[in-house]
Amino acid sequence: MLSKAGRLALLATKQLWRHPVRTSLTLLGVASGMFLFTTVQTMQTTLDRATRVQAADTTLVVYRENRFCPQTSRLPEYYENEIRAIPGVREVIPIKVTVNNCGASLDVITFRGVPPGQLARYAPEIAVIRGSYDDWKNRDDGALVGKQLADKRGLQPGDAFEAVGVRVIVSGIIDSPLPQDNAVAYVHLPFLQQASRHGLGVVTQFNVRVQPGEDIERVATAIDKRFKSETEPTVTQPEKAFFAQTARELIDLIGFTRWIGYGAVLAVVGLIANAVLLVVRGRVRENAILQTVGFPESAVGFVVVSEGAVLGFVGSCIGIVLASGFLAWRGLTFGNEGQTLALVPDASVMATGLGLALVLGMTAALGPAWIAMRRPIVESLRS
Repeated sequence: MLSKAGRLALLATKQLWRHPVRTSLTLLGVASGMFLFTTVQTMQTTLDRATRVQAADTTLVVYRENRFCPQTSRLPEYYENEIRAIPGVREVIPIKVTVNNCGASLDVITFRGVPPGQLARYAPEIAVIRGSYDDWKNRDDGALVGKQLADKRGLQPGDAFEAVGVRVIVSGIIDSPLPQDNAVAYVHLPFLQQASRHGLGVVTQFNVRVQPGEDIERVATAIDKRFKSETEPTVTQPEKAFFAQTARELIDLIGFTRWIGYGAVLAVVGLIANAVLLVVRGRVRENAILQTVGFPESAVGFVVVSEGAVLGFVGSCIGIVLASGFLAWRGLTFGNEGQTLALVPDASVMATGLGLALVLGMTAALGPAWIAMRRPIVESLRS
């Protein structure tokens, strides 16, 4: 048995579908607004995860001082052994980075050259979901491709892939809890050094993992102090702070989209309020009859607010599902200065969108509900 509130909510749904064209157009408008909001919110959440420095972070990036684009950062590979000897360092890996575009772009292809024997030890969280890790180790031109990049390019193990003047054979598709690993291709360090024509013995950066509980800032200072007088001095930062510094254009661009999200939310509120107000004005006599046969004013108001909630919730469900499917299908990745930001739909963003749309729908219907409740019965019956 439905409760009184449940029966009134069911009545509200039936009232909406008495006008299928108007209701469908309203749902389409709400879905469009929530599609935009979900996309923008996904960008904001992904950027926040990539740049917020936390106490549990243990990864440092050693880069050439006063350099930002990977093409201009060149460090001697022999720095690796000296970094490894600094107290507090747990693991270090030299990385050669080659990208097709250093500026802010939506179509970034990034190759990371690493010593094949060190990748599994440095990043044990990376899992090969298709293909073979051993095949990659044994093949000089093999590549482990992040799943997001593979999906975007339609790559499978055994396929040939060429970009940035580098031609590789896909040995495996990888998945990592770190989003940046899913948007790049890992290749052998000597192979990429020769392919990029910078020669052997030169790398772009070193990624360093410190011992758990170690003071990450102290280790960073010790590394920079060691190479301060060298011909290639370094600057060492936590990985997320490094991303925030090098990808400034990207961060400014995504920060601006926040206002687009706010605009979409306001548009949804206005659309639902207008739709419900039209419903109330077209149902003046019916509401008066309901009150005449015993429906209290609060019940009439509840029906109107429920109609706003239904429009907001159903419309947001459509918009959020479409936005999540679009982002997963397209595999969008922002890139700037060699740093990549993969846009991955997040469950928390979906839950926030659904809750927000429900509240917005109810809020937008409050005004029309007040009008419906306070209109005199006699005047309504004569209209």
